[in-house]
Amino acid sequence: MYFALKHFHQTMVALTVALFVLRFYWLHRHPAMLGKKWVKVVPHVIDTLLLLSAAGLCVLIQQYPFVHDWVTEKLMAVLLYILLAFVALKIGRTTFIRWVGFLGAISWLLFAAKVAIIKQPLLFS
Repeated sequence: MYFALKHFHQTMVALTVALFVLRFYWLHRHPAMLGKKWVKVVPHVIDTLLLLSAAGLCVLIQQYPFVHDWVTEKLMAVLLYILLAFVALKIGRTTFIRWVGFLGAISWLLFAAKVAIIKQPLLFS
């Protein structure tokens, strides 16, 4: 059960990152694509499945945010990813700010992946 859920979670991570990058590309090159209904719905479905699978993994391995430092650190990195992705796709007013949001979001996502792989906190040890 653990490996199936872990692989499902990793697949959702890959899909959410791919859609984030694609949506950022469309924002700059083909903005009309962002108005399509599936582009507005599918990321939310994937993100919901991603969060549910993360919660399921926490229960399976009995490691929880605010109890185990590495899970807390990963959660904080994911929240910063979400915030910066919001800047990149929605509230950034200039191209420069959108790029800062995009690169920051990807950086926090890579940080979350590193923490998940080593299962050790890097900032709050």
